[in-house]
Amino acid sequence: MEEVIAANLATVRGRIDASARAAQRATGAVTLVAVSKTHPAASVRAALSAGQRVFGENRVQEALAKFPALRGEFPDLVLHLIGPLQTNKVKEAVAHFDVIETVDRPRLAEALAGEMARAGRRLPCFIEVNTGEEPQKSGILPGVADDFIADCRDRLQLPVAGLMCVPPLHEEPSLHFALLREIARRNGLASLSMGMSADYETAIRFGATHVRVGTAIFGARQSLVTAAK
Repeated sequence: MEEVIAANLATVRGRIDASARAAQRATGAVTLVAVSKTHPAASVRAALSAGQRVFGENRVQEALAKFPALRGEFPDLVLHLIGPLQTNKVKEAVAHFDVIETVDRPRLAEALAGEMARAGRRLPCFIEVNTGEEPQKSGILPGVADDFIADCRDRLQLPVAGLMCVPPLHEEPSLHFALLREIARRNGLASLSMGMSADYETAIRFGATHVRVGTAIFGARQSLVTAAK
């Protein structure tokens, strides 16, 4: 397993670097977020041993089952929350994650601002934009994104670092990456979390600063029951 994960990481990093060069972007301009959701701690440790330090998890409880011990071994580990966050999990999220990528509604933004102030821990936040306006997906709608970003920054004083999106499965992702880039540009935001295993090279061409890659590194997603073993 360790050899496979290390080889997969090397392949993904090579493709990231090649895509950045092709887009005339600086080497190191793109951060690889290795998405370890549903994969066991042993897989994460294999990636850490291969030099990967930035990881993404969807669920607070799953992250708490895997990462505290790993942080003891690798204190420079950086953990992104990339899945929907319930307000009743905000305290744990602020305590255990380093970046929150899924700020998607006013109530959550207010809860995060309050908990960060209470805990004295200001985590970089990404506003999640539902670029496809899909009713089943979380994310602020593009038409109200500017107002929401301004409210998060000005009234709530959240440390908004950038934007994040997950394009609709059967639509051309470049259209959604271009939309997210434009919203970021007009709001003066430098970071764009967009692109996954199937489309991260396209996302890099459109300015992604963070790509979230899981399957191409760890293989097919495991069931949560299997991952917990």
